Amino acid sequence: MRAKDIISPRATEVKLLPMKTVDSDMPLLEVLPHLLDAPDRLLGVSHDGDALGVIDEVSLLEGLGRMIAERDDSSVITVECQPSQYSASALAHAVEDAGMHLVDLISHPSEGGMIRVTLRVRSLDPMAAVSSLERYGYRVVEAPATPDARDALLAERLASLRAILSV
Repeated sequence: MRAKDIISPRATEVKLLPMKTVDSDMPLLEVLPHLLDAPDRLLGVSHDGDALGVIDEVSLLEGLGRMIAERDDSSVITVECQPSQYSASALAHAVEDAGMHLVDLISHPSEGGMIRVTLRVRSLDPMAAVSSLERYGYRVVEAPATPDARDALLAERLASLRAILSV
């Protein structure tokens, strides 16, 4: 996705381009820092010197949202770690050790010099990945399971307990 793909329909009334402009073919992820540096949070989009339109914060967020595919069969896990412990490949390995696939990973600084990492794993019940991540030394901050997955897990554990007690 390029800058020209996220021109704001709300900013069509702007007659002059903002002070800061980007080329129409600039990749979307490179547009973000330019928008954050713009004093008025508006970026002009031009192609060969011709003004095409303006990007605002809303149009950028909508463009980023279109880049992220929704999945009904995934869960989100948030972990924190020291910067020296952070490794995307180690996190992926921990998830794959639980028999799950890592869909995506986003990291950002957190309080106290920690790194907070949000993982999306392909499973309705993230508990196996949570256990694996904890075995690898990551502190799991959040991992909400879907109600159906929790109910299924509890039913399975209850059935196992009944089988043990009846032996």
